Amino acid sequence: MTSSGSILWIFAHPDPGSLSHSLYRHGVAHLRRRGNQVTDVDLHAARWNPVLTDTDTVAAVGDTLSDRQHHATLQHTLPTDVTHQQQLVTESHTVIVQFPLWWYGMPAILKGWFDRVFTNGFAFGIRDKDGEICKYGDGGLAGRRLLPIVTAGDRADALGPRGISGDIDDILWPLLHGTAHYTGMLPLRPHLISSADRVDDATHRRYVDTLTTRLDTIGTESPIRYRPLRGGDYTATHQLQPHIQPGKRGFTIHRLDHLNGERI
Repeated sequence: MTSSGSILWIFAHPDPGSLSHSLYRHGVAHLRRRGNQVTDVDLHAARWNPVLTDTDTVAAVGDTLSDRQHHATLQHTLPTDVTHQQQLVTESHTVIVQFPLWWYGMPAILKGWFDRVFTNGFAFGIRDKDGEICKYGDGGLAGRRLLPIVTAGDRADALGPRGISGDIDDILWPLLHGTAHYTGMLPLRPHLISSADRVDDATHRRYVDTLTTRLDTIGTESPIRYRPLRGGDYTATHQLQPHIQPGKRGFTIHRLDHLNGERI
């Protein structure tokens, strides 16, 4: 494997004895052995404060918190813990976020990392040369990759296309589309580790091997291809054009790699 550039690994699990923590330690060590520059942040060990409040923008001006956040970002008055994380993101080629699936989403500490770090003026709210806001396929983080590594207690089939829990791509739509694609990042398909609370030694070894193989491809694998906002597929009110996937609805109609030969 050739180096995939600088990798930022954000880890969010409170239990050092967990399967997640074991895979995190292995993954970071493996990438470094293969020549990648890896910065890892254990949010719990770092005692990360996940709560976005007006204290993050106390010196800023604006009518709304988002306005004040934008002002603070441009004026370099954000808290140092936030600006440090932003620098790590800026310097990265790939951002890995690893977390347990709790109530069908990210743990609060990781959600709060996004809330405080992906600020207006840094990750979004960026304008092009014509003054248009860049989003959904373009943005402040354009070109970087995002890989979610997710442990879940449910079975793999239950998190598949016909599973009772819903397809993992759909469960993570807010992260893959609403965060990564929105800010211009290239979302990679989630790396799911299922039945994480029922793991024997052989299963653990298999999960380690599977993760190792996946990490060796993150610099070259094809990302999920969502439709860009400015590609002509959407109306002025950001609804899919009526002639595209007529009569269909749901998340997959916004993907270009799930067409299966159907008319687009």
